[in-house]
Amino acid sequence: MTFLSREDAGRRLGEHLLANHVEADIVLGLPRGGVVVAAEVSRLLHLPLDVMVVRKIGHPRHREYAVGALAEGDIVVLDERAIEATHVMPEELAEIVNEEKQRLAEYQSKFGRDVSPNLGSKKVALIDDGLATGATAEAAVLSAKKRGSARVVVAIPVASESAVRRLAQVADQVIALLIDPAFDAVGRYYEHFSQTTDEEVMELLRKPNEDAA
Repeated sequence: MTFLSREDAGRRLGEHLLANHVEADIVLGLPRGGVVVAAEVSRLLHLPLDVMVVRKIGHPRHREYAVGALAEGDIVVLDERAIEATHVMPEELAEIVNEEKQRLAEYQSKFGRDVSPNLGSKKVALIDDGLATGATAEAAVLSAKKRGSARVVVAIPVASESAVRRLAQVADQVIALLIDPAFDAVGRYYEHFSQTTDEEVMELLRKPNEDAA
């Protein structure tokens, strides 16, 4: 299975959630690409759209290699096995975590999220464009639960088996249109997978508010 674009994936994911009567009160997209998917889901389900700001914690010497993630609400998730196997020093890790916390705060401000959405007693649908390790999604789930959500469903177009197993430990439900045992990269499942800009995310977040006005 492949998707034409994130918009196509969002429509197909939203139709699947509708057909299976998945209930939610709010749809939260993970930046950046996840917000594009989430916008289509929120439109089909007629639910409010917002963003759950998360940041990957990269390895100090190989920043593209994730050793953890953090999310709003001072949530930090670390891959202790990867950290130990690659000999990350505590002071190196602390420096990266502090740097990413600053970037997360800047992202919250950029997206107009100085005050995070109230999730108290709400059923939350967390959406991303795909899950490789599941680290950032896990941080997002823990953030939603810390902020009082009644139920957290993670819904994605495609995911690795290991990511689904990981998320099943923390989320109330994990829904994926495709779980691939041979998963290698999210972009492989999309015909068009260009980088989503911050400006595109902000436009998508503004549009539901404008439509509701």
